[in-house]
Amino acid sequence: MEAEGLGWLLVPLHQLVSWGAAGAMVFGGVVPYIPQYRDIRRTQNAEGFSTYVCLVLLVANILRILFWFGRRFESPLLWQSVVMILTMLLMLKLCTEVRVANELNLKRRVFSASRWSSCGQVATPSRRPTSC
Repeated sequence: MEAEGLGWLLVPLHQLVSWGAAGAMVFGGVVPYIPQYRDIRRTQNAEGFSTYVCLVLLVANILRILFWFGRRFESPLLWQSVVMILTMLLMLKLCTEVRVANELNLKRRVFSASRWSSCGQVATPSRRPTSC
């Protein structure tokens, strides 16, 4: 009789634990990328981040979704793949933007340095050749 009396508490508790575990499965793979994303955005430097990891994870999660159409598995794993694909696309977008901006800045610096401070005859804006 006592076990039946606790049923009103155990059933919602079991459901709450199941939902918590499913949420941890879905978003647990994304959590390590949050500090990396913030660090890359703050420093505008994506040097230490490998885009090959993103490629491997994208391929693996796309294959998992394709496998789901043939043989169904738990929906939290399917949602984990969807969330991970979105995360990897976000990381690739950020890394691409940062790397392109850094390369453009580097090219501008190299161009201005070679134009105004090369040794030998330099044409100044007044069009008079000078030497170093």
